Amino acid sequence: MIIAGVFIAVLLGAWTAVGYRDTKGIETPKYVVERKEKGFEVRQYAPHIRAEVIMQGDYRETLYAGFGHLADYIFGNNASQSGIAMTAPVLSERSEKIAMTAPVLHEKKGETDTYIIAFIMPSEYTMDTLPKPKNDKVVLREVRGDRYAVYRFGGYATKGRANRLSSRLKAALAREGITAEGAPVVAQYNPPWTPPYMRRNEILIRIE
Repeated sequence: MIIAGVFIAVLLGAWTAVGYRDTKGIETPKYVVERKEKGFEVRQYAPHIRAEVIMQGDYRETLYAGFGHLADYIFGNNASQSGIAMTAPVLSERSEKIAMTAPVLHEKKGETDTYIIAFIMPSEYTMDTLPKPKNDKVVLREVRGDRYAVYRFGGYATKGRANRLSSRLKAALAREGITAEGAPVVAQYNPPWTPPYMRRNEILIRIE
């Protein structure tokens, strides 16, 4: 029992160290907290640039497939063949819009949904200095500075959990008389192998 306990402690320590190492020094979006309410806070985000892909499928498969396309872009599959620093979080948003470059992606078959998966680009870049993607699925987009209501949580951001917490945040906004303007966005700050007790996730809803 003692040996097993020591083994588990060493394993958890190593897992924690890996989780800490893989998030240390990673740039995250710049924002100012305007107010805090019970269960959420209101943030004003600075303008930024996103690399995005639009994917069809279920929540999990679109997240992993979209991540693959975006990681390929920042790891060098771009016009200058240069690497771009990884940032956090990875964003996932259910899309009801028709993309100008691929309107067929708006079509649904059965339970298939359409999602936007996005990486936020490092703040040192502009649209002129970012390497152009070679993959035509990857699109660079400037995002204005917007206000968001944000609910933070740990553990894993599964589809069911994200949906429940999105509904909870919407209800909280309604109670406070705050008008939501956009669909919920799921933000995941950690790699999949990060221990659940170290994970940071957020639900963001754009507000007036």
